[in-house]
Amino acid sequence: MVTALLPASLFASSEEARELAMIEASGLAATGDKRLKSMLVPAAATAGGVNFTRAWIDAQPKAKGSEQWRCLAEALYFEARGETVKGQFAVAEVIMNRVKSKRFPSSLCGVINQGTGKKYQCQFTYTCDGYAEVIAEPRAFARVSKVARAIMDGKAPQLTDGATHYHTTAVRPRWSRVYTRTTKIGVHLFYRHTWRTASN
Repeated sequence: MVTALLPASLFASSEEARELAMIEASGLAATGDKRLKSMLVPAAATAGGVNFTRAWIDAQPKAKGSEQWRCLAEALYFEARGETVKGQFAVAEVIMNRVKSKRFPSSLCGVINQGTGKKYQCQFTYTCDGYAEVIAEPRAFARVSKVARAIMDGKAPQLTDGATHYHTTAVRPRWSRVYTRTTKIGVHLFYRHTWRTASN
């Protein structure tokens, strides 16, 4: 019989339903607001306090910093301004991972400008594609500037599992066949080198 499979609460009268609602309300009131709030965790919140939403980014104070911060903010603008906030953090993480690697320059500007000067021989295409680097969307730049500040300040959790390379889903570079793919975030695929070192 079908009714045997349904919970008894579906057949409660309106009086029984009111009684159940009163019991639930009484239980919630007894718990107290402070305790209830402590049990609620925003879905996108991370241990570092970052929330991967535009609302969170927009609520952050105006970002500022050194030349290194400016290099990272510009890289995020030209490489990832159309990505989700999480995708922008992931691209920033790759750049930071390169700075930490002995296989790349040891500064943000050094990593970002590696190979610049030779057309299409650079690491980040916007630095060697022959086009002027013009920031035409100030609001988008303000957002990625905040992403750059947060990642430089160590506020964001790891997203890419040590990735040092990425590309959009629209292309498939040769190196993507030999590097280890770690994740996909938005329209970017992330990879790390296949070699191992004594430290890892």
